[in-house]
Amino acid sequence: MGRLVVIEGLDGSGKRTLGAALVEAFQRRGAKVAQHAFPRYGESVHADLVSDALHGRLGDVADSVHGMAVLFALDRHGAREQLLRDLENYDIVLVDRYIASNAAYQAARLHQDEHGEIVEWIRQLEVDRLGLPVPDRQLLLRVPVDLAATRAATRDRVRDTYEKDGGLQTRCAALYDGLARIGWLAPWLVLDGRTDQDFDQLSKALVADA
Repeated sequence: MGRLVVIEGLDGSGKRTLGAALVEAFQRRGAKVAQHAFPRYGESVHADLVSDALHGRLGDVADSVHGMAVLFALDRHGAREQLLRDLENYDIVLVDRYIASNAAYQAARLHQDEHGEIVEWIRQLEVDRLGLPVPDRQLLLRVPVDLAATRAATRDRVRDTYEKDGGLQTRCAALYDGLARIGWLAPWLVLDGRTDQDFDQLSKALVADA
């Protein structure tokens, strides 16, 4: 049985770069790796509805915290069987954003903390009701909010309403820190996104967990 390793962090924190480097490091160690990223824009109708909502194309849908949480969760549920197959066939299943992203962003929208009602509601929805596999390890790539915003602003695409909201991003960063601090859902490892990582050592530790 493989290990489900999740990379979390703000938009612009460098999750994609970290993921690519970790895949190379895992493969150098002889580990078989599968990758996933959420939301699955262009692949999942629920992810595309998320995109439409966040860009103002679904009326007031984006105003509903619980409604958006359900759309994000259903996107992951659509990949559930593939995730389970990959966990059977690969040593590491590496995921860019997962259940904690939903908890962090929706709690931040409601001005709740890591102990807030919405955090537990999302856990019950995604794990208990939808049956998504629980991560074995979660990596929080922590960077200053202003640095993440600068990186996100340079991307060649239109930023969505979550990305444009600096206050939301600041609260979300605090939520991620809180979730990591209490070990929500699975053990967390916090990485400083401003410094170079020793990917070989990090991959060694994650493979050793298996």
